[in-house]
Amino acid sequence: MAEIIDGKAMAQRLLEETATAVEKMRVEHGRTPGLAVVLVGSDPASEVYVGRKIAQCRKAGIRSIEHRLPATVSQAELLALIDELNADSEVHGILIQLPLPDHVDAGLVLDRISPAKDVDGFHPVNVGRLSTGTGGLVPCTPLGIMVLLDSVIDDYRGLNVVVIGKSNIVGKPVSMLLLEREATVTVTHIETRDLPDVARKADIIVAAAGAPHLVRGYWVKPGAVVIDVGITRVRDHDGKTRIVGDCATHELDHARAVTPVPGGVGPMTIACLLSNTVKAAGTADPA
Repeated sequence: MAEIIDGKAMAQRLLEETATAVEKMRVEHGRTPGLAVVLVGSDPASEVYVGRKIAQCRKAGIRSIEHRLPATVSQAELLALIDELNADSEVHGILIQLPLPDHVDAGLVLDRISPAKDVDGFHPVNVGRLSTGTGGLVPCTPLGIMVLLDSVIDDYRGLNVVVIGKSNIVGKPVSMLLLEREATVTVTHIETRDLPDVARKADIIVAAAGAPHLVRGYWVKPGAVVIDVGITRVRDHDGKTRIVGDCATHELDHARAVTPVPGGVGPMTIACLLSNTVKAAGTADPA
C-alpha cells in the first residue's frame, strides 16, 4: 500500500515555522514582513485563492496589503501601482493574482516587480538564479514539491525523475531543483513519444500536465514516488463535481508514496509563498 504524503500536515508545520520566524524578526529587528496582493477583476476562483492567502498571512503574523482593482484598469495604471509597491519599504513581497484581463500583458506586469519582492519566483532574474544555482526566490509550487519529496527521500543522487509538463511555473523550475540534488531528470510533455514507457523508468514522477488521470497504474513502476500537481474539477454522471489530479491514485497501490488531490501539493504552495515573503523581508535593506 502506497504511503500518502500529507501535504496539509506538512504545510501546517511550515506555517508554524514561518509564524515563529515572523515573531523573531519583529522582536529582534522591529520589522514585520508585508505582502501586497493585487487582484484585478472579480474572477471567482481568484477571489477564493486571494482570500486563502490573506487568511494565512494573518495567522502567520504577516501584514497583508490588498489592492482590488476593476477589470477595466489600464495596463499603465497597474504598472504604476507596482512601481509604488516596489518603492514601499514596508512591502517585502508582491503577488499579482493571475489570470489578468486580456488587455493586460501579464508578462510585462510580472517583469515589472522587483526581483527582491517577487515572492512567486517568476521574474526572469529569479529564474536565472534558479537555473544557475545562485539563490533568489524560488517558485512556490516547485519549492513545496521539494519539501514533500524530502519527507520520503533522503538522497536524490542518481535517481531517475520524470517530470510530466514543461510549464514555467512548475515543470521547468522543479526539474532544475531536482538537478541541483544530483537527480537525473527527464522533462516530458504532450508531444513526448511513448510517454508511458518513459514514465515506467522513473524513481520519481512529478505529474504537472493538467490532464485528469493521465498517469495510470501501469505507467508507474513498483516503489516509485509520485507527486501529483494536477488539479481539475470534473463532473460525474450524477451531475456533482469533484477535484481530481493528473494521476489515477486508486491504481497506485504499488507505488512507494503518493500525494493526494486535494490535500497534497496545493496547501504547500501557500505555505511556501509566506515562507518566501519572510525570506524577502529578511534580505531587504533596512527601512
